[in-house]
Amino acid sequence: MSKKCDLCGRTATKGASRSHSKIKTLKRQNINLQSRTIGGVKLKVCITCLRTLNKPKRVKAKRKPPLKEGEVKALKVKKAKTRKPKKNKVIPQILKEATSKVLKKVSPKNLKKTTVKKLKK
Repeated sequence: MSKKCDLCGRTATKGASRSHSKIKTLKRQNINLQSRTIGGVKLKVCITCLRTLNKPKRVKAKRKPPLKEGEVKALKVKKAKTRKPKKNKVIPQILKEATSKVLKKVSPKNLKKTTVKKLKK
């Protein structure tokens, strides 16, 4: 069982790993072999050959025709019906009323003298 590509014949290459002290340690760099059946025959093929093989062309799906004016309006109406109603904005109104009452009570002259406790009342 050799580690060799059946299509292109590529094999492992030699390499050297270098330590900090520049000692050269030889190592073997294997190629990325995958076993695939191509044309009914089981082969060991490297990834570069798999990438460049002639593959069946993909058929693109046809695009849908654009919508007509009546269909667009019908979609908008349908979306409007399915939308959730907006929530009531009661809390912001209450806050506005409360702050306006507090501001009316406090005059600019007395602003420095008033405390947080008085504002809460």
